[in-house]
Amino acid sequence: MTERRIAVVSAGLSNPSSTRMLADRLAAETAKALMQREVQVKVDMIELRDLAHDITNNLLTGFAPPALEEAINRVVSADAVIAVTPIFSTSYSGLFKSFIDVLDPDALTGKPVLIGANAGTARHSLAIDYAIRPLFTYLHAEPVSTGVFAASSDWGASADDVAPLSARVERGARELAEAILRREPAKDADPYDPATYLGEGRSFGHLLGGLAGE
Repeated sequence: MTERRIAVVSAGLSNPSSTRMLADRLAAETAKALMQREVQVKVDMIELRDLAHDITNNLLTGFAPPALEEAINRVVSADAVIAVTPIFSTSYSGLFKSFIDVLDPDALTGKPVLIGANAGTARHSLAIDYAIRPLFTYLHAEPVSTGVFAASSDWGASADDVAPLSARVERGARELAEAILRREPAKDADPYDPATYLGEGRSFGHLLGGLAGE
């Protein structure tokens, strides 16, 4: 049985965070949908909070420390990505965007993506479609139709009974599982292949930085 791998990118800043809570729910529901179809699943959780200094250093120097390089490899070689960010000033967080910026511009081409976002109020829910989805479309990824937004009220007793978070999570996860099954299994990224890392906007120093400490 072929194993499918999902990279989950969580850009929450606090610990614990509602961003991570949403990421966990999306990952669990997607894994469930795939296992119901007798597909083995491996989920790699990437907490950007733990990589914040490495991301900044990579932006400044072009060198990715080993922990960040490993996270990049997991995203590049995954069959699909679940990307969850808090909403600040009506858009994705700076940490989330900075991680996207250190990826090769072609790294997400054709890759299914399930978008998640959270904020204190539902007024920010449109950020998925006017800020986050265009970002992944620009990178030639394939975000599924359903984006899952969670406001603070979705976690409490006063959660929306008309469109509960659980139903939105299930729908988005089902769409991602179906998108994964339509594709051939992804291949592991080769850390010694320059094509894995080098492209528009990438430096040869990034490749050397990734191999340092191997």
